[in-house]
Amino acid sequence: MNASTALAVADRIAGLDWATNEACLDETGFAQTPPVFTPEECEQLAATFVDDANFRSTIDMRRYRFGDGEYKYFDAPLPDLIDEARYGLYPPLATVANRWAELLGEPDRFPSELDSFLECCHRAGQRRTTPLILRYTEGGHNTLHQDLYGEVAFPFQAVTALSRAGEDFQGGQFVLLEQRPRAQSRAHVIELEQGAFLLFPTRHRPVRGSRGHYRATVRHGVATVTGGERLTLGIIFHDAA
Repeated sequence: MNASTALAVADRIAGLDWATNEACLDETGFAQTPPVFTPEECEQLAATFVDDANFRSTIDMRRYRFGDGEYKYFDAPLPDLIDEARYGLYPPLATVANRWAELLGEPDRFPSELDSFLECCHRAGQRRTTPLILRYTEGGHNTLHQDLYGEVAFPFQAVTALSRAGEDFQGGQFVLLEQRPRAQSRAHVIELEQGAFLLFPTRHRPVRGSRGHYRATVRHGVATVTGGERLTLGIIFHDAA
């Protein structure tokens, strides 16, 4: 049994190098963790996709011109692995979120625990779960967007590949596009690793300028899958209206 199998998901997340994660978020706007889920756990989560009883909603991306693929929002209660990851990732990200809000002069402050934050969502009428699985086959892609589902939004989200890049699918890199005021856009093209989390901004991040910090807008999407099947898990911390 390997170390990650022996530990609960929350313990694996707590054991990550959060100082490095925070430094990467500050420097580049995103951070990549080592694998948190085992390959077996990724397969277990991927297998839920075929049973619609697990989900509250299914979206055909082509119908809404979001791209080419399909995604499904999990219904409550969330599967244990996803619930544990959501609860484990939230507190260290809330610390960064509050520091970023201070740098940008924003009034929002985020509670240290997920339950308290979800209460804020529910008071605003946002009660629907938002973690989701996305599936792409050859030709699939996702246009650049932001995952905002109401007036309350957490500044970070997380994504992990449930499939293996280069083996189960080809292409399909994760894309982050950062737009700074009065400047050209900058793209980051990232290969997701099975079971590892990419942490990234939901809508903007602070960037240091000559007169302090300013907001750089961030959108994300998925490059075209050139072969195979790509399944990913997205963890969004705010609930939806």
